[in-house]
Amino acid sequence: MSNNNASSNLVVAQRVVKQLRFEAGVRRIKVSQAAMDLKNYCLQNAHQDPLLMGVPSSDNPFRPPKSCSLF
Repeated sequence: MSNNNASSNLVVAQRVVKQLRFEAGVRRIKVSQAAMDLKNYCLQNAHQDPLLMGVPSSDNPFRPPKSCSLF
């Protein structure tokens, strides 16, 4: 039983080492550079953002329905 437990611990340890090696190889940039890139992206695409510019009423599927009346 302890042999099975030892082999499962070995498998877990190998997975951890593999994950750590992967994370160590990830290219990283400074937070200040990432923030500046994100700010520039947001400013360049602000004209397409419906939260900033609004949605035209003709394209808005959630607009209040028009009332119909029959005479």
